[in-house]
Amino acid sequence: MGETLWYMRQVRNLFSRTASRVLRVLLAHPMREWTIKGLSQEANVSLGYTHAVITSLISAGYATRGSSYRIRVVDPIRLIRRWAAYHDYAAINTFLRYHTFERDVDTFLSRLSRLDEAEYALTVLSGAHLIAPYVRPTTIHFYISDQTDPKTVAELLDLRPVESGGNVSVVRPYDAGVFYARQTVDGLSVVNSVQLYVDLFNYPARGSEAAEKILETLANQWYSATRV
Repeated sequence: MGETLWYMRQVRNLFSRTASRVLRVLLAHPMREWTIKGLSQEANVSLGYTHAVITSLISAGYATRGSSYRIRVVDPIRLIRRWAAYHDYAAINTFLRYHTFERDVDTFLSRLSRLDEAEYALTVLSGAHLIAPYVRPTTIHFYISDQTDPKTVAELLDLRPVESGGNVSVVRPYDAGVFYARQTVDGLSVVNSVQLYVDLFNYPARGSEAAEKILETLANQWYSATRV
């Protein structure tokens, strides 16, 4: 009986911090088929909880099991849109506000090469500026890892702390999963396009428009993968 309940267990919230680790992996590799164990290890989530997430995804029509009992996402666009609608970048992260006197966005971004790529990842409009330029950012946002000292970052980038406003936000992420499958563009670290889309979706200042451009690039990648 206990084993049956374990296999039938579902999660209350498919878009919680831990559950989203599983979603992020599935959406970053939408054509791949996974075993529960492989997915659990890749997402750094317990085996039992991973199974509960998959049971919930299958029940909601977001995932399926193939003939070999491996799991794959069914409709990545529908799933990522649903996750993005739930996700609130501004509410769940911690923001450290700074000011830079550098007015040119690209010149400031070039300063980030002073940081180790493992320490940070650009997101929202500054990330979109590198992946699918559409809206020129007026504020730079980037995540830093728990091991990264923001004071050291501020010194390296010549930033001045401010109590409010500012034009640079150093972001302590709600979960380390935001760094999963980060990408390097022009020598700069950017979150994976899946994370970039969900961060942008509810972001003000034309974030939703930029999000749609990112989704277009994702959809093209996913379509191309199915044609191979």
